[in-house]
Amino acid sequence: MIERHIHAHDVFEIRLARPPVNALNPELLTALTDAVMIAPQEGARSLIVSGGSGVFSAGLDVPYLLTLERAALEEAWRSFFRACAALATSKIPVACAITGHSPAGGAVLSLYADYRVMAEGDFRIGLNETQVGLIIPETIHYALRRLVGAHRAERLTTSGAMIDSAQALRIGMVDELAPLDQVIARAQSWAELHNQLPRSAMLGNRAIARRDLIEATGRPEQLDLSQFLDAWFNEETQSVLHAVVARLKAKRE
Repeated sequence: MIERHIHAHDVFEIRLARPPVNALNPELLTALTDAVMIAPQEGARSLIVSGGSGVFSAGLDVPYLLTLERAALEEAWRSFFRACAALATSKIPVACAITGHSPAGGAVLSLYADYRVMAEGDFRIGLNETQVGLIIPETIHYALRRLVGAHRAERLTTSGAMIDSAQALRIGMVDELAPLDQVIARAQSWAELHNQLPRSAMLGNRAIARRDLIEATGRPEQLDLSQFLDAWFNEETQSVLHAVVARLKAKRE
């Protein structure tokens, strides 16, 4: 579910590898969390998190989540927030190589990285939870506001908009665009640049700059997910989620 690649200058790449669309289940999220946390001990001085060509990640594995009772669902979501926290609190810089479409959970992961390179062209990114009846936890709202500002974040989350890569760049949701086959290389260039800076000064300033994000992320086991879980089991939301899964199944067939 995770592939590791070591590039020049101690840049490690962690690639999501759960075909066909890197749907995020607890196993994949735990593997990502562990890989991010252990990378500095393995010699990494900076990280790249990448996905599949054309789809970075389609978000949480909704068909699987729909099979869970409340307690198991809550734990599955905490595994997601542990991955977000691992990215937010990483001791070394993290670039997210958004190698295609990135809805919902895929977009959320990128919010917690230091830098985001997205594939240019007809690829979309966004927090579309509202469209399926879900309430976004506050920590995610904060991470988005931190990038695009409060007013823009309100518009995006309230409508559940999915925006193209050019618009994502204009509003600051991503930092750079590149041709699909160059996204990882551009993320690597950013990582190498940071590895060449005076180490203690770069890491010290980074820690100060990201303190607010780390504080907003908090400890995943202490997050209050009750409002989110109540919304998940709402009759309207369940109807929408099952309809989404049915459409996806029909497309595959």
